[in-house]
Amino acid sequence: METNMDEQTYDSSLTSHVAPLEAGAHVVLAAFLKGAPVLALANGEVVFTNDGKRIGAHPDGGILVAASDATRLVTGGDDGRVVIMSAEGGTTEAGSENGKWIDAVAVRDDGSVAWSVARQVRARDAKGVVKNFEAPSSVRGLAFMPKGYRLALAHYNGLSLWFPNIVGEPDFLKWAGSHLDVTISRDGNFAVSSMQENSLHGWRIADKKDMRMTGYPSKTRSFSWSSDGEWLATSGADACVVWPFQSKDGPMGKAPKECGVRKPKVTQVAFHPKSPVLAVAYEDGWILLCRLADGAELLVRRTPEGTPTTGRNRAAISALCWDQDGKRLLFGAENGDAGLLTLPV
Repeated sequence: METNMDEQTYDSSLTSHVAPLEAGAHVVLAAFLKGAPVLALANGEVVFTNDGKRIGAHPDGGILVAASDATRLVTGGDDGRVVIMSAEGGTTEAGSENGKWIDAVAVRDDGSVAWSVARQVRARDAKGVVKNFEAPSSVRGLAFMPKGYRLALAHYNGLSLWFPNIVGEPDFLKWAGSHLDVTISRDGNFAVSSMQENSLHGWRIADKKDMRMTGYPSKTRSFSWSSDGEWLATSGADACVVWPFQSKDGPMGKAPKECGVRKPKVTQVAFHPKSPVLAVAYEDGWILLCRLADGAELLVRRTPEGTPTTGRNRAAISALCWDQDGKRLLFGAENGDAGLLTLPV
């Protein structure tokens, strides 16, 4: 990798189109609910940034994990509660685990939600019916699959693919090690997990053929699929690493692309919903837009002067999300800084 040594040489900048926001606490997730920008915070609050309204989704605890389907926000807290929040700010308790920390949450566009507590996984369908599954070990990542009512669970030594409404053992995708997060390709043909060992592992689901995706200096905690499903962008390196999924073999035997090369590591990635353009955010608070075809870059945000880039209150971007039209980009940082980019017409 070549590192861009001169951080001041961007000819094109969108910084003047960013409205700063003050979240006030570590931002766990950025989302748009029916077009309204919202931030889920580690202090238990959800902020609707349009009007500044703050809702205590977890008033007796903090938000550990969150997910959104652009209509609703699902949060899991250290109070053991799973909360569904509507675009209007109404809240519903989907489940309670008697004070046990919620490890992962997922949401499906029909209103189904899922969460995990250690080895226990709950799936709550759109009618409110909850099904339970005990995984082989603690489940750290959850994802609804695009075909049918099915969940992918990341745990030790691989993934389980569970149909909550079908009796029987789930399919098992095996690979030794601790699997943290999971994502499924848009066509449902591939599963990819991030691992404790600073690598990714992928499977072609139909025949369980697997592939190693290595070379990361740190853990990958952010995934994003391109709108056509042909590319998977990942964090965890000093560039956004983008894997090809155009063929039936996915990235097997193929090298990834890289964009947004800088010294600081990438913490968050988000593909534009309509174009082959990536928002890439870094551990020092910077954000770039990168065009996948030629690597062209636009500066969105520099770290504000005087902001710590290391330590407990560092400026690392922890949440990044486009709206459905691809006209606005919402972001938040570990230190409570946030902002909203509105692309010029």
